[in-house]
Amino acid sequence: MSHTEKPQITQMNADWKTLLKGICVDLRLSAVCCVLALALVACGPGRHHESEPVVEGQHQTESHEVHWGYVGDEGPGHWANLSPEFAPCSEGVEQSPVDLTGAVPIEDAGIERRLGTEVLSFGQRARVMDLVDNGHTIQITNDAPVTLDLGGVHFELVQFHFHSPSEHTIGSQHAPLEVHMVHKSEAGDLAVIGVLVEEGEHDSIWDPIIGALPNSPGDDRHLEDLDLDMSELRPLPERYYRYRGSLTTPPCSEGVEWIVMAEKRQISPAQMAAMVSRLHDNNRPVQPLGNRAIGLVSR
Repeated sequence: MSHTEKPQITQMNADWKTLLKGICVDLRLSAVCCVLALALVACGPGRHHESEPVVEGQHQTESHEVHWGYVGDEGPGHWANLSPEFAPCSEGVEQSPVDLTGAVPIEDAGIERRLGTEVLSFGQRARVMDLVDNGHTIQITNDAPVTLDLGGVHFELVQFHFHSPSEHTIGSQHAPLEVHMVHKSEAGDLAVIGVLVEEGEHDSIWDPIIGALPNSPGDDRHLEDLDLDMSELRPLPERYYRYRGSLTTPPCSEGVEWIVMAEKRQISPAQMAAMVSRLHDNNRPVQPLGNRAIGLVSR
C-alpha cells in the first residue's frame, strides 16, 4: 500500500463510521418507536375489551363510575341525565318495575306456546355466603348452584338483593320488601325472579341473612359452615307473573325476563324492621306498561 492511498482509506473509514453511526441511531429510534407503538396499541382506544353485562344491584367501582341514587338530583327521575349510558332510563319502552294489575291468566298448557317452558331447579344447600352493602342495596352471593331454565335457555343465579318498599306493585300497593334474584345465561342474558315480602310469621331461613347484615356502605360479611336451603328462600311457585322488562337500576337495560311470585312471602315484624332499616327507600317508581302484556301463570 502506497503513502498516497492512506488518506483515501482514512477518509473511507471515516465515511463508514459516519454511516454506521447514522444506522445505529436510526435503529435505536426505530426500536423506541416500536416500543411506543406497542404501548399505544396495548393502552390506547384502538383496543376494545368486551365488557360483562351490567347486573341489577351490582355497582361498579371504576374511577369513572357515575354516582346515582334514589333522592334529589341523583334520583330515578334524573338517572338519564347522569350519563349517556343511562338513556334507556327515560327513553326505554319496556322498563321495570310495573304494576302487575290486569295480568292475563295463562293456564299451564299454554305456557310453552306463549311464553316458553319455565323450569326452576335447585342445587345443593348453600354453605358459603357473602353479603355486601354496595351503597344501593344489600347484595348476597352464595355457593349453591341455583338454576333457571326459561324457554330452553339455561340461567344461573348470580346474586340476590333487596328493595324497600317493593318496586313492583299490585293494585298500586307496595309490599314492605322485595327480593330480586338475578340469573344470567351463558350468552349474558338476564332473568330476574322477584319475591314480594310482607309481615307475618317468623321465617327462620332469613335468620342467617339478618344476623349478618352489613352496617354501612362498603361494609361486607363472609359466612361459612351454613346449611341454607335455597329452595326455601326461592320456592317453586304455584302462580307467578311473567313479562319482559328492564333492570330497575341504571343503566336500565331492557330485554330482561321477569318472573314475579304472585304469593307474598312472610317474615316477622322484627325481621322486617331489621331488613328495612338497612335499605332506606331504594325503590324505583313503577314505569308505564305501554304495549306490553303481563301473564299470570298458574302451574
